[in-house]
Amino acid sequence: MPKVSITRRERFSAAHKLWVNDWTEEKNLSTFGGCANPNWHGHNYELFVTVEGEVNPVTGFVVNLKDVSKILKTKVVNKLDHKNLNLDVDFLQNKMTTTEVLAVAIWEEIVSDINKLDCKLTSVKIKETENNFVEYKGA
Repeated sequence: MPKVSITRRERFSAAHKLWVNDWTEEKNLSTFGGCANPNWHGHNYELFVTVEGEVNPVTGFVVNLKDVSKILKTKVVNKLDHKNLNLDVDFLQNKMTTTEVLAVAIWEEIVSDINKLDCKLTSVKIKETENNFVEYKGA
């Protein structure tokens, strides 16, 4: 049976600030622009998680997307949605909250649970704005 990829999308809204404490305010603002707003700023994120596996000849599924969605909601969306990424999220503590770092952190949160579903996690993609997205394909 051929390998097939399938993707689940979830959404969340969150606030964050990009800031390096060892830098001056001027350097933070020149480096991060509006993302260094002292009063935070937010995004309506879209998260795309892609898995790969063989199609089950009985169900026709690579994986039941309800199971993938449950993992994403429990491990990621419920922790991120309407939260401050810098202050409220356990798996982002002491990390820069760029979309790049967020994609890697989400991968680390879900990879073992996803791979237990008899499929393989192949991509975590996060759309931060209409024009900007990040994709992480694992180490």
